[in-house]
Amino acid sequence: MELSLSRSALDRAAILRRDPEAVPRALADPRTKVLDLFGDRAPYAGTADAPRLVYRAGDPSDADGLVLLLGRDRDGATVLAVVHPPEDDGGQQRGNLRKLAVALDDHDVDVFASAQGLANWHAGQGFCPACGAPTEPSESGWTRVCTREGRNQFPRTDPAVIMAVVDADDRLLLARGPQWPQGRLSVLAGFVEPGESLEAAVAREVLEEVGLVVTGATYRGNQPWPFPASLMVGFTARAQGSELHPDADEIVEARWLTRAEVAEEVAAGTLGLPGRLSIARLLIEDWFGGPIDEPHPFDDPRSR
Repeated sequence: MELSLSRSALDRAAILRRDPEAVPRALADPRTKVLDLFGDRAPYAGTADAPRLVYRAGDPSDADGLVLLLGRDRDGATVLAVVHPPEDDGGQQRGNLRKLAVALDDHDVDVFASAQGLANWHAGQGFCPACGAPTEPSESGWTRVCTREGRNQFPRTDPAVIMAVVDADDRLLLARGPQWPQGRLSVLAGFVEPGESLEAAVAREVLEEVGLVVTGATYRGNQPWPFPASLMVGFTARAQGSELHPDADEIVEARWLTRAEVAEEVAAGTLGLPGRLSIARLLIEDWFGGPIDEPHPFDDPRSR
C-alpha cells in the first residue's frame, strides 16, 4: 500500500547531531533550508490540492529558539525546522500535516512529518520524568537533557496496530468510538502493550473492542502518525464468527458491510470514511478493491 507518511527523501545525517556547531554552521550556510513550524502548521505555496512547503534561509537569531536538524536533502543542503508558538502570525498561508500530506512530494512530507513529530515530543518533555527538574534541548533537537542530573531523554514512538477484520462472507467490520460523529466509521485500532507482539495486539484489541476471536493477522504496511507520536502498523485478520459484542466505553457502533453496501452508503452520504492520509482508508480500499469516491466527504475539523 502507498502510505503518504511512509514516503521519505531525507538523509537524516544522524552523525551531525552530536556536533555542537552543526546548527550554528547550518544557520550561517546560505544553502540551508529552514521550515518554520507554528504549532501544527507550516507555510506553503500553491493550493491545498497541489502544495509545496515554503522554506527560507537560516538566520543566526533562530538559535535563540528551538531548532531541529532534520537532515540533508538530495542536493546536500541541510534542512532545519524552527519551532514557533502557534499564535505567531506572519500573514503567510499555512496548513497542517493532515491537510497537506497526501498532496506533498516525498521530500516535503518527510520534512513536515519529522518536524511535527519532534516538535510534539519537545512540547511534552519540559521536565525530567525522574526528578522533575527542567530539561533543555540537546543534540540538534534530538534529545533533551535534565539540567540537574544530566539524564538524556529521547523521542518516543508509541506503536499501534490497525486492522481490517473480515468474516467468512468477506464482509468488512467497521466501527466508531464515541468521539466520532454518527455515520463516520473506520476499522479497529489500538496501542501495543508492553511485552506484546504486534499480532497479539491485533487479537487482543479486536477481542476487547467487539468480542471477536481473529486469526491469520497479516502485515500490510506501516506509517508514522505524529498526532502526537505513534507508528501505525496495518494488518488484515479473519474473524472466527460474526456476532459482535461491542465494548460500550470504546465502541458505540459496529457493523459488518459488504462492498455493495459500502459503495451505496458512501454514495448516499450516510457513511463517512477516514481521510486518505490514514492507513485506515488504505486498508478499507485494499479490501474494497480500489479507491472509493466520496461525493459527500465528512468534514474533519483537525484538517482546517
